Amino acid sequence: MLKIWQSVSRTRIALWVITVTAIGFLLLIALAAWILRDQIYQSLLDPGEPYQTYIRPDAPDYSGNAAWYARPAAQTGQAAVFFVHGTTYPGGSDWNAAIDAEEPANLVIEEQLPNFAAPFANAGAIYAPRYRQAALYTFMNLREDGVAARLTASADVRNAFVTFLELIGDDTPFLIVGVGQGGLHSLAVLTEDVAPRPDLRRRLIAAYILEHPLPLDLLQDQLADISACETPSDFRCVYSYVSAVSENENRIRYLTERTMTWASGGALARVEGRGLLCVNPILGARTTDYAPARLHRGGAQASGFREGASPAALPAQTGAQCIDGVLMTELPRSRSLYRPRRLAEHFRLPPFNLFYEDLRTDAGRRAAAFMPVYTDENMQAPPMGQPEEIEDAPVIPIPDRADGN
Repeated sequence: MLKIWQSVSRTRIALWVITVTAIGFLLLIALAAWILRDQIYQSLLDPGEPYQTYIRPDAPDYSGNAAWYARPAAQTGQAAVFFVHGTTYPGGSDWNAAIDAEEPANLVIEEQLPNFAAPFANAGAIYAPRYRQAALYTFMNLREDGVAARLTASADVRNAFVTFLELIGDDTPFLIVGVGQGGLHSLAVLTEDVAPRPDLRRRLIAAYILEHPLPLDLLQDQLADISACETPSDFRCVYSYVSAVSENENRIRYLTERTMTWASGGALARVEGRGLLCVNPILGARTTDYAPARLHRGGAQASGFREGASPAALPAQTGAQCIDGVLMTELPRSRSLYRPRRLAEHFRLPPFNLFYEDLRTDAGRRAAAFMPVYTDENMQAPPMGQPEEIEDAPVIPIPDRADGN
């Protein structure tokens, strides 16, 4: 009987050891999966095909309404806003999303237009092109395929800007607004299409490059003729920030080291070591001063709001300060302005706008400062051109008839 009991005990011990080992192994796998979750997610988003052989979605035809999220039926005489949305397509099957891909398009309509385009509607009529956006996957690494996908998206946006200029006419002032990936493409428009042309620089109220780094070297090179928005009343200037909380080291590292943006010669290069422009949206100025939460005009969670509807902004939610080119913010008081816990969240735009009311006020103020100056300039006589040199003409005397000649 003792031997039987000992045998049963040994069996139970063996089963217990096997069970504990299996549970420990599963827990180890789960822990590893949690630690490597972004890398695993990234691998799942890989299209798995070289860009050279990839068949891209059809290019947008910006002459038709189908290629625009927002396009007024007619220009009303007020200023116009060229708005470029950020990334809403994660990847997996394509490097670039088709402009009619349902889920990415719905996210633009439901989240990005209400949160990031709407604050600028008081400054001008919104024109928001669809474009073959680069997948989120392309921003999670530095592969050449991802760079090619971004170049395709930028080419679409620049083509849309050409049509935008045709739609608004030759005299309408405009703002450029790009957020996230849209900031990258808006920066291409600014450096390649606006900066080289004095007539367009004169009509530019301001360019807002939001949540995408703008290196300081561009202000000395391609953007030498467009200054930074130093004060709240400046216009014909560029306004930019990338935001993070101090605890999110991954996002700070991504924004200051690994992000790629435009460099001299029109190529994409990393921002590491280039310094970043930071305009504090609470103060509306390029400064390293701390802006306390009591000055914060309001963030908004406007997802789902339709055009013309205004969300209730939540004021005094966060303080902010530009530190080493990054706008460091405090954790908002309202949980509705907390970033969601999503995979690869530090690459994404949040489904709210922490500076909704600050941006709305800023754009309206700059437009109001710009318009009287622009109107007065248009009433003045055009500047005289360079004087033309007149060559001396030979003088041929008229014969005197009295001489009989």
